[in-house]
Amino acid sequence: MREEKRRLLAKLAYMYYIEEKSQTQIASEMGIYRTTVCRMLAKAKEEGIVKIEISDYSPEIFALESYVQEKYGLKKVAIIPYHATDSQAERFDRIASEGAEFLRSMVKDDEMIGISWGSTISRMIDRMDPKSLKGISVYPLAGGPSAINANFHVNTLVYRLARLFHGQSSFINATVIQENASIAQGIRESKYFEKTLEAWKKLDWAIVGIGAEPDSQKESQWRDLLMGSDYEALRRLSAVGEICCRFFDKDGQPVNSHLQERTIGISIEELQKVPKVMAIAHGHEKARAILAALKANCINYLVTDEATIRALLVADGDSFSQ
Repeated sequence: MREEKRRLLAKLAYMYYIEEKSQTQIASEMGIYRTTVCRMLAKAKEEGIVKIEISDYSPEIFALESYVQEKYGLKKVAIIPYHATDSQAERFDRIASEGAEFLRSMVKDDEMIGISWGSTISRMIDRMDPKSLKGISVYPLAGGPSAINANFHVNTLVYRLARLFHGQSSFINATVIQENASIAQGIRESKYFEKTLEAWKKLDWAIVGIGAEPDSQKESQWRDLLMGSDYEALRRLSAVGEICCRFFDKDGQPVNSHLQERTIGISIEELQKVPKVMAIAHGHEKARAILAALKANCINYLVTDEATIRALLVADGDSFSQ
């Protein structure tokens, strides 16, 4: 290309990208058609005169997000890049912040939101800026944890999220796992629980964490909720994870009917009917659980980190992770 032609393209690109003039303005100043301006801008890119660089973001991560989104039929995926210098706490904060902006940007007026409980969701709400919306209502998706985990109690999280969106909140005054099936059935059939059951059928959003298989030897929220026989049954039935305290196998199928009968929470089948289900979860130990949830088609938005998603792809026998 002749030098004067390249200079003309460079001048036009400068006016558009640096001076931020519209194509119509440029056409008027240069005495050409707007369609000609459009073609010349495209030519400037083609000739390497204009090079667009996106700072602070990795094209590899964008490619990974697109791949995971298409492979598992998700509506949207956000993957936090791995930085070797990040501490575990810093990674946790970055995922929580991404989840907060992810949700905040998509929730609209007059939507019904269900939310589960846990440390990741609690931190996500910590990092979320308020958004003034109309007609928002927030509901718990499961009963609460024990007193030892009161900081992450579902009712607390429901109230906090509703306040951020200027909405209304409803509560469940029961622990997620009951002593026996009769007590759980009584709660589900009680008058006060009717509103929650009806709300679950009308939800626009469900915000959930994904838990790995519980280990009776580790300190966790399950220590005072599950009995020894529950742990044994979950191991025998090859449970790999849970959502809203509903445990499932590697294919996302619910396991342990006895424990299911004692659980106060939305079922996997009910969750599958919610139009928008956002999961926020991370950790190598959760890779198989997240994969199972994807296979069950009970989530369609995912926020996680690079290490977790690569471990998930390895577990799925996918060479893209290499």
